[in-house]
Amino acid sequence: MAGAAKQAFVIAGTSSGCGKTTVTLGLLRALMLRGLRVQPFKIGPDYLDSGWHSAVTGISSRNLDAFMLPTPTLNGLFAKQMQQADVAVIEGVMGLYDGYGTDPNYCSSAAMAKQLGCPVILLVDGKAVSTSIAATVMGFQRFDPTLNIAGFILNRVNSDSLFQLLADAITRYCGLPVLGRVPVMADVALPSRHLGLVPAQEHSRQEHSPQDERWQRLAQQLEETVDIDRLLALSHLHSMPHGEAPAIADEALAHGLTVAVAEDEAFNFYYPDNLDMLEQAGVKIQRFSPLHDSRLPDCQMIWLGGGYPEVHAAKLAANSAMRESLREAHQRHIPLYAECGGLMFLGESLTDGNGETHAMCGVLPGHSQMGKRLTRFGYCEATALYDTLLARKGETLRGHEFHYSDFSGSLPAALDCCKWRDGVAVSRWQGGVQHHATFASYLHIHFAQRPGLLSNWLKLARNHL
Repeated sequence: MAGAAKQAFVIAGTSSGCGKTTVTLGLLRALMLRGLRVQPFKIGPDYLDSGWHSAVTGISSRNLDAFMLPTPTLNGLFAKQMQQADVAVIEGVMGLYDGYGTDPNYCSSAAMAKQLGCPVILLVDGKAVSTSIAATVMGFQRFDPTLNIAGFILNRVNSDSLFQLLADAITRYCGLPVLGRVPVMADVALPSRHLGLVPAQEHSRQEHSPQDERWQRLAQQLEETVDIDRLLALSHLHSMPHGEAPAIADEALAHGLTVAVAEDEAFNFYYPDNLDMLEQAGVKIQRFSPLHDSRLPDCQMIWLGGGYPEVHAAKLAANSAMRESLREAHQRHIPLYAECGGLMFLGESLTDGNGETHAMCGVLPGHSQMGKRLTRFGYCEATALYDTLLARKGETLRGHEFHYSDFSGSLPAALDCCKWRDGVAVSRWQGGVQHHATFASYLHIHFAQRPGLLSNWLKLARNHL
């Protein structure tokens, strides 16, 4: 099987909210039931969709992020994951041509499909429309003639007769195959909250979770109403995209180190590639729960990822032993890295969406306040104003922010952040803090974006061996 031809396709949509994630999950399960080794991917920085991919398949979904990663590095990571897979199912981001700014060839699903040499299967809403669906499809088809749109799946189409009408219109006016339909299935709707989907890690902990059964039902439905054989026939990769393996962390620095990684219902936003880079360099990963454990494991590094501390704030506040353990580690200058929700947890207090204030760790002097709308959203470049755990003064980190909260404190900002659109700076702000050996900010980053990014964190950690 290792030498067999590979297959890959991008499930793209006409817009956000058109059903890409649900259809992707159904196809992933259907292909697994056929005995194929699947590898899920998500275009862009989203943690929630990829978390559901992983939950449904048992295989870590990987993010393909053209903003944070140089092209050779991204291609190399893709090719590496495909070594043990038969087929890649790649969920797109937003609408097919939506990227960063108005350039359809930058950070869009279309651009990623061309970069990887993958065909696009476009998901189109078939509700309350007739021949006009062909005009929608034709617009996407003609917008970029160099893009390989190989076929269409029609969503929210409950009858064979309506499907035949829509398929005939598309075939007649656009000349491309319609591979099938997906009916409305209310029982497979994904749960959501203010940041988007409820994380799969959290939902699967719920008692009597219907997770496994419902994806089985969706897979069986897609086998009945989507021509999966034809989909696979359209999805052969002629060659792997040219790339290179990312430079992993310095093994001499990493050897013998242990990083304590927070992972539970409150903290679960991690790129698997980031964890892999640490582990492949020789760092042992020891997971712990700020919600359920009373103290940190023995470690020389700590990582608090993003998540939903605001939803679990009362329980985090009640676990005073864990909060004290983190304060003690900070006071011993164990290098600690925190992203977004991790930043909120390290502050002195957090006011949740109901206006209730909860005590947090008190590692950082400051307070987090939940708002009613997004405070920051999207990609940005963050230049270090002074030396930090991951960036020296003047170095730039590429990442994304997505949060409803705001953190206010007395420490000087560590990062000068800028959001660009079509070459114009549309927003500037400062954020993040470096306090002793602790670095925390709202920025989510991919470690493979720059060689040596982890070196300072590892050097500081070796002082605690």
